[in-house]
Amino acid sequence: MDTANRIAIGILGPEALVNKVLHVITSSFPSFHPVARICSVEEASAAAEQLLREVEVLLITGPTLYRRVKEQVITPLPVHVIPLTDTGLISALYRLKSEHWHSPSGIVFSVDSFTSSAIGRIVAEIGEKPASFLVYDGQPYPQADELVKFHAEAYRGGSSQAALTTESEVAEALTRDGIPCEWIKPTDQNITVVLERALLSTETRRSKEAQILVGMLNVDDFGKRLQLKGSEHDIQRFKLDIHRKLIDYVESLDGYLTHLGADEYLFFTTRGIFERETVGYKTVPLAREIWKSLGLSLSMGIGFGRSANEAGTHARLALRRCKEAGGNTCFIVREDKTLIGPLEMADSLSRDLSVTDPELLKKAEDAGMTSAYLSRLLTTVARTSKLDYEVHDLAAILGITVRSTHRLLLQWMDHDLITIAGSVKVPKGRPKQLFHLSFLENV
Repeated sequence: MDTANRIAIGILGPEALVNKVLHVITSSFPSFHPVARICSVEEASAAAEQLLREVEVLLITGPTLYRRVKEQVITPLPVHVIPLTDTGLISALYRLKSEHWHSPSGIVFSVDSFTSSAIGRIVAEIGEKPASFLVYDGQPYPQADELVKFHAEAYRGGSSQAALTTESEVAEALTRDGIPCEWIKPTDQNITVVLERALLSTETRRSKEAQILVGMLNVDDFGKRLQLKGSEHDIQRFKLDIHRKLIDYVESLDGYLTHLGADEYLFFTTRGIFERETVGYKTVPLAREIWKSLGLSLSMGIGFGRSANEAGTHARLALRRCKEAGGNTCFIVREDKTLIGPLEMADSLSRDLSVTDPELLKKAEDAGMTSAYLSRLLTTVARTSKLDYEVHDLAAILGITVRSTHRLLLQWMDHDLITIAGSVKVPKGRPKQLFHLSFLENV
C-alpha cells in the first residue's frame, strides 16, 4: 500500500521493543505506516520532537521513556505508551525459572517498576508467595544506574537469586555482570491493544471508520449446484437458504444487501465495522458459516474508494481477482488500487482425515471408490456429523451428475459399503431414498 494512504505512527524505544512493535504492525495493522526511532531515556525527548513532525500519533514502548517525553515535549498529537501488565511479568518469571531452576521453591526474585500491592495481586493468581519477591521501593521513575545497583546489591548480598526488570538497559548490564536476569517485555497482545487505541485516536482513522465500503458476493459453482437439484421447489429453497444467510451476515455489519440476480449480491457497510468483523482484514466468518451449513464456497470482492462509484468499481475488480484465483477467497482493493488479500475463507478441514484400515481401503478401491471421492466423503461427514444422504446431496459432494452417482451407489451397495437407511417423503412424486455411509461409522 502507498505510504501516502496509510496513517504514520511513530515508534520510540529500545531496539528490541521497537522491532517487536514493528512485527505486530506488519502482521496485524495494514493501516499503519510505522516510523521508528531507537533511543535511550536520555535521547527520548529529542527523538520524540523529530518524530512528531512526521507522524499523526506517537507510540512509546515504556513508562520511563513516556514520562521523559511528556515532561519535556509539548504536542497536540495523541501519545500512547505500552503499559506494564501482569502477563509480561508472568511470562518473564516463567522464562527465568525454565532457564535456571528445575525446582524454584525458596527462590527470591528482585523486581522493579511494580508496586508491592501489584506484585501481591499478580503472584496470588499464579500460586506464588509475595515473600518470594523483593520489590524496588525507591523513587517512581529511577535512572537505569539506580536499578542496576538495586538488583546487584540484592543478588550479591544474598537477598535475591535473580532479577526481573522492565528496562532493557538494566537487563543488559546485569547480564554482563553475570547476574541471572530476565527482561519483562510486553506481550504481542499488550502491544495490539495499545495499537488499536492509537489507531482510533487519529483523525485519519476516525474519517476512515465512517467511509462507505462496497462488497460484491458471488456463489462459486452456483449453476452446477442448481443442476443437481431435483425440482423447482428444491431450487427455490436452495436460493432462499443462501439469501437468508447473506441477509443475517450483512445485518450483523449494519449494512444493506441487494440481490443483483442469479449468483451475485451487492452490499454496503462502513469500513470500520468490516475491519472489526474480519479482525483486521484476516478472516471472513460468513464463509465458514456458508460452508458448514450449505456446503458452498464464496468469492467476495471488497472496494474502498473516495466515492461510492469508485468503491463499487474497486469491488468489481476485487471480485474478478477472486475468480482468477479459483474462488473461495476474498480480496480488497483500496483507494489507490492496491490489493489486500487473500483473506482466510472456508477451509475444507485441514485436519487429518485419512483412513488407515488397509482392509477398508482395499474394499473401497474394489468398489470403484477413488481416493478423491473417499476424501470428500470423509470431509463432509467430519463437518456435518451425518451419515445419511440423498442422492442429490451425494452428487454435489462428489462433484458428479446424479446419474453417475446412482451408478456408483449401486456398486458401493454390492460391496457392502453403504446401505439404504429409509426414504424421505416429498410433496409430489416418489419418496427419495436415504443412503447410509455405513463404512464410515467407525472411522
